[in-house]
Amino acid sequence: MNVLITGASRGIGLELVKQFLQAGDTVWALSRQKKTGLANEAYEKGTLHWLQEEDLLSEDFLGRVAGWEFRLDIVIHNAGFLVNKAFADISPAELEQSYETNVYLPYRLTQVLLPRLSPKAHSIFISSVGGINGTQKFPGLTAYSSSKAAMACLAECLQAEFAETSWSFNSLALGAVQTEMLQQAFPGYEAPVSAEQMAGFIYRFAKNEGQMVKGKSILVSSSNP
Repeated sequence: MNVLITGASRGIGLELVKQFLQAGDTVWALSRQKKTGLANEAYEKGTLHWLQEEDLLSEDFLGRVAGWEFRLDIVIHNAGFLVNKAFADISPAELEQSYETNVYLPYRLTQVLLPRLSPKAHSIFISSVGGINGTQKFPGLTAYSSSKAAMACLAECLQAEFAETSWSFNSLALGAVQTEMLQQAFPGYEAPVSAEQMAGFIYRFAKNEGQMVKGKSILVSSSNP
């Protein structure tokens, strides 16, 4: 399979890259940071294309993506930005970056990738339990949770938009996972789920559930946080 993963340099994204490569898939890994943690030969069964870009929303980069000639079977919108600050203290720049990474990037990337999606392509949007209406919310995370709510809604909207195709668009609202981002949100808290474990769930869902589950926002959580 041909797989695209954003936010691939650390945490869940990096573990996803490893698992798809180990299965022999071809992975396009998008990140603003350098490639790390992929020295082990066990991960090189597949083919890795690492795309490091400072601005994933630039028209230059999106134009190059639009010019790709291959088809993608799985797209995982995993890139995320989190700021942990009191509501009154969040700057316009921090608010803008939250929405650029968590909403505008998956929106624009999906637009340019439409001609590149295979007939039964499965797109997954990695949201958060905090982005689901009716769940427990936490102070300091207004920009993050509200942008993740928009991301989850985007997946549902896209399924309606392309209901006549065989494409699948789903959102996975993740609970606490032991990553650098979790430590930023909840310093000192230890999650019961590792990045590798959560990546394993996302990997299986991406490969096996695309034609069974469509247009859903699914909670994947054993704790919150």
